Amino acid sequence: MSDATVTMQPILDRLSAFEPVGLPVLSLYLDTRADQHGRDNYDAFLRKELRGRGDSFPARSAQRESYDQDVERITTYMANELRPSANGLAIFACSGADGLFEAVQLDAGIEEHRLYVADRPHLYPLARVADQHPPYAVLVADTNAARLFVVGRGTTLRTEEVKNEKTRRTSVGGWSQMRYQRHVENYHLQHAKEVVSALERVVKEDGVDQIVLAGDEVIIPVLREQLPAALQDRVIDVLRLDINTPEHGVVSATMETMKQHDAQSDAEAVEQMLGQYRSGQLGTVGARGTLAALERGQVDTLLISASPDAVKNNAPAEPPADPDATVAGGDDTPVAERLVRMAQQTSATVRFIEDPALLGDVGGVGATLRFRI
Repeated sequence: MSDATVTMQPILDRLSAFEPVGLPVLSLYLDTRADQHGRDNYDAFLRKELRGRGDSFPARSAQRESYDQDVERITTYMANELRPSANGLAIFACSGADGLFEAVQLDAGIEEHRLYVADRPHLYPLARVADQHPPYAVLVADTNAARLFVVGRGTTLRTEEVKNEKTRRTSVGGWSQMRYQRHVENYHLQHAKEVVSALERVVKEDGVDQIVLAGDEVIIPVLREQLPAALQDRVIDVLRLDINTPEHGVVSATMETMKQHDAQSDAEAVEQMLGQYRSGQLGTVGARGTLAALERGQVDTLLISASPDAVKNNAPAEPPADPDATVAGGDDTPVAERLVRMAQQTSATVRFIEDPALLGDVGGVGATLRFRI
């Protein structure tokens, strides 16, 4: 499945609801981008890690049988179903648990190869990808044409065009010139209304929360006047781009804009959360307090460092789901993973904060709350 066509949240919901069955769950993350020589660079990692982890299970055990079946299925999938254009891949497998197998091919890259073997799916990296690249709309316009893009996870998900006839130039003066000028203004206004209508439809259909406007100095003011309040609130920047800018140029320019906007938005979200915590209102910080709030279903938005190593563990260890059903080769669940998994289970929003310094003084994690106790 490609993330260009699959919404990530249902997958995260299914995986977070997984109940341990005493068998190993493989969570495989691969950077499938070609290297500088045009070659894939994950084969050696797969051979080493898949074999090494398998050897940790007793021969002919139920765990080893399930693990070996998962390895075979992953190998077959990689050979037959991985798209050459995919930049990242996440696979979750547990053959002994009703044949669990979720594969997500990503247009955005995975930062590094990782294999997790535990009693549940490991969700932190997938949740981070989903948070990093929300879809946004780009409108590039001039006085007689417009191009609409929906961009997400580093690629264009949708394109549309609006075209109208060009107005003819005239050199007449006096009243004729004034009438012509009114005609041009009316033409621009009608064009802007058509473009805004198309933008409104695309935003609604694709669930877009952020918009970047781009165009010339003539049409942009007219467009902004026609935007309803709901769209005005979604505009995060206005750029000067020519209507004929290549698609890759539009994506590149607007992704830099999104990066800057996200950095500012992250800082504002953390400051708001800290303000709620300091005033004794709807906020909490640190792994211990945040986990406790998640267990009570209090968390509205989890704010967590985009680097799991920056999340400091001052919380008690997680007891096994079933003390009699352990998985050989599994590690204790990292606190960052526990926080993300519990947020998914309780329908809390997860927001990854890219700058580790923003949450550095509170152990890398905090949350805004739905209610107080």
